[in-house]
Amino acid sequence: MDCEQVKAILTDAITAEEIVVKQEGTHYKIIVVDDQFDGMSRVKQQQTVYAPLMEKIQDGTLHAITIKAFTSAQWKREKIFNG
Repeated sequence: MDCEQVKAILTDAITAEEIVVKQEGTHYKIIVVDDQFDGMSRVKQQQTVYAPLMEKIQDGTLHAITIKAFTSAQWKREKIFNG
């Protein structure tokens, strides 16, 4: 499964201002930016992003995933400080 396929699953399932998917071997790094994450716990944020991918995780298509969820303001700060 390539990055665009993962992004398409997420785009179809959740509303997001921005979705970035990067792949390094079998590991996927997913960044989702949207203000829906404001006030949500980290666990709830990750559950929101994991849910649409669960079928692919369970069948072994997706193995290692790192998820980072940001509000618009948090993402702006992240890009300033971490390029």
